[in-house]
Amino acid sequence: MDNRNLIIAVAISMGLLLLWDVFYMQPQRDAMEAQRQAQQTMQVDEQAAGDLGTLEDPSSVNRILTREEALALAPGRVRIETPMVTGSINLQGAVIDDLSLKQYHITPDDSSPIVTMLNPRETQYGHYMQTGAIARAGENPLQDDRTAIWTADESAVLTVDNDVTLTRTEGGLVHTMTIGIDDQYMFNVTRTVENTSGERAIVAPFGLTVQRGDPPFLKKFMILHEGPVGVLGSVGLKERKYQNVYKKGERSAEGVSGGWVGLTSKNWLAAPIPAQDLVYTGRLGHEANTTRDNPVYLAQYRGAQQVVEPGETWTYQAHMFGGAKRMEILNHYEEPVEEGGLGIKDFDKAVDWGNFFFLTRPIFWLMHFFAELTGNYGVAILLLTLVIKAILFPLANKSFASMAGMRKVQPELKKLQERYKDDKMKQQQEMMALYKKYNINPLAGCLPVIMQMPIFFALYKVLFVTIELRHEPFLYINDLTAPDPAVLLNLFGLAPWDVATLPLVGPYIAIGLLPILMAIAMFFQTKLNPPPPDPTQAMIFNFMPLMFLFIFAPFPAGLVLYWFWNTFLGVIQQYVIMKRHGADVDFFGNIKQSFGKDGEKKPASANDSK
Repeated sequence: MDNRNLIIAVAISMGLLLLWDVFYMQPQRDAMEAQRQAQQTMQVDEQAAGDLGTLEDPSSVNRILTREEALALAPGRVRIETPMVTGSINLQGAVIDDLSLKQYHITPDDSSPIVTMLNPRETQYGHYMQTGAIARAGENPLQDDRTAIWTADESAVLTVDNDVTLTRTEGGLVHTMTIGIDDQYMFNVTRTVENTSGERAIVAPFGLTVQRGDPPFLKKFMILHEGPVGVLGSVGLKERKYQNVYKKGERSAEGVSGGWVGLTSKNWLAAPIPAQDLVYTGRLGHEANTTRDNPVYLAQYRGAQQVVEPGETWTYQAHMFGGAKRMEILNHYEEPVEEGGLGIKDFDKAVDWGNFFFLTRPIFWLMHFFAELTGNYGVAILLLTLVIKAILFPLANKSFASMAGMRKVQPELKKLQERYKDDKMKQQQEMMALYKKYNINPLAGCLPVIMQMPIFFALYKVLFVTIELRHEPFLYINDLTAPDPAVLLNLFGLAPWDVATLPLVGPYIAIGLLPILMAIAMFFQTKLNPPPPDPTQAMIFNFMPLMFLFIFAPFPAGLVLYWFWNTFLGVIQQYVIMKRHGADVDFFGNIKQSFGKDGEKKPASANDSK
């Protein structure tokens, strides 16, 4: 029977590991493979009339260029240089297609390259954003900012203190675009069209961001949104994951005002933002006449047409965001204009808080508060755990008190079970009467666990989707959002090999110090009470810490830190409460009894009772 139960437990554990591998680790492997493999060719089909999603450039769409080749291909560029970003504006289309983030590196090592967020369209993973206008004067051909060549002062450099002005004239329309940038990641654009043609002109503003091919950093995690996203006015938040864009189609809304559109990854966002009073049509999807084999994703808005009479000047102001999704920055831009913000509707929804937003947001806010207070997110997690423990203390106290009461009435319960062993209904009635007599809730022991699970998943979500914890250190850990680096099988970093890279099993045998401490804490927690009389339950209790050791090995170190600290505090809390209720706590005696050591009697099995 014991062997059979052991096999069942192992099968269940392997099933859990398999599910974890399918839904967590396989997407990571897919993302790494996509990053290693280069797409050799890209066929760009002709775009449907009226679509705002591409820069037509027949000379460069038939082959993939290196980043350096693509940057040199532009007819001219205006350099961007601020404390936060560096890059350039392509004068063909006034496109921002060259942007790197100075404050963020590829790895925790500050000597590693900085993150390159936007790339020219001719590169393997072309990603860019643009704001402009489509215009026509009388019967003249349609003029389109997407492909137009602009001119700028040769010495122009876009900085926080210096805006740049681009100009062009065509068909009697004088076009001007003034671009500025703040001290973070927000570009402001003022677009004017002066009608000197002598005929009525029609203009329509637009904004777009395009991603060619699947991004190399794509995670494809179920709990994370990556792809087109936007708040389409009164329609609200709409999103479509990259892998579902061609399968499920676009998300769109017509005749709305307020909000924004964008393409997002785990940490970065490229978002054209219309004037909040502009009536527009928003699209989140892909360019026309493209396929899943050669995808071109886009998020765009197009404003209603407006008339510009001869001699009049049309002016439009909009914004573009390209950078890190830091909550304090997003919240600032969401604030009303009179309070110093931009009044962008629901801009903080660029961070995927998930269905547990009522937990993830407060948890993040409290963790961020403690991090600001202490200067370290690891310490913040420890303090957050203390707060959660304090909030749940009444439930935990009631639970442990009920468990202590259950231990006291065990002799009477055994007598009832023996007395009414042939009458199960009567046995249950007498047991409930006994619980009522001693004010015991047999289900109270489940409450702390039930309450902990949503908090656990909410914290996991916070660690996963917020950039604030990216590459944040704690003690020997250099990134709380990555697995514990002090792996046992590579001698805690002293050996030259990395077991985590082994196929399939690597992430689970790369067991760090924190998962080991967590498993030890769980083991002692299970030994606060004598082993249950049922041998299957006893085996599960013995096996559980080992199972969780392997399951938690690939988890973010910050999450394992929380679970270890929570379990450690739980052991102390339970010990104090049990002693207060007069319960005898014998760690080593319970351990011996669990494994049948030193003559202690193991829980009776079914065969023993025959």
